[in-house]
Amino acid sequence: MTVTRNRNREEQLRADVHAELTEIDAPLTAPGRPSRNDPNGWSYGYSDDIDRTTLDWATAYRMLTDHQPDAPRLSHIYAADALLRERRVEGLATLHQKLAGGPINYRFTRCPYCWGSGEDPTDPTCEDLGCSRSMEVLAHDHLCPVCRGEEFAPEYFGPDQMELMAERLARALVARTPALRPIAAWFSRRSRTGQP
Repeated sequence: MTVTRNRNREEQLRADVHAELTEIDAPLTAPGRPSRNDPNGWSYGYSDDIDRTTLDWATAYRMLTDHQPDAPRLSHIYAADALLRERRVEGLATLHQKLAGGPINYRFTRCPYCWGSGEDPTDPTCEDLGCSRSMEVLAHDHLCPVCRGEEFAPEYFGPDQMELMAERLARALVARTPALRPIAAWFSRRSRTGQP
């Protein structure tokens, strides 16, 4: 079961977010974290400038605006900036879990970044990702950094999941049912045989 990528959805998402940014005159880049060292020799790290026209930024922004539509748009812009500055694209998985309130099974929930295909929507090269030379020769897919390659296929995985849940429920009910106590069993036997 393979989900095909929808490039039109990706382009539409980026265009919608770009239109919202230009509507409120927000710049298309945000400053990254500067490289600073404190006097004790600790580094605060460095991050590149945040490009607000990329798919990962647009996805983070859309997830935040969908979750809190009444909040000011600038707060969503700054939150998306901070997320990508600190956690990069892998932070989208954390954001998705936080907004959902728990762990997410991407076989049953569509990934907001790759839209359930399981492949990296930015089509990076092996050189970009640092794949080994042996992998460059083989034709291999680059997995989505958010869902780690899980394909959205609830119709395919659903029956197995329902069977597993039914087994777990049956085991839980058996474990919860109390055993007969010896005295209750004695009374039960006496009542069946009709003895006083």
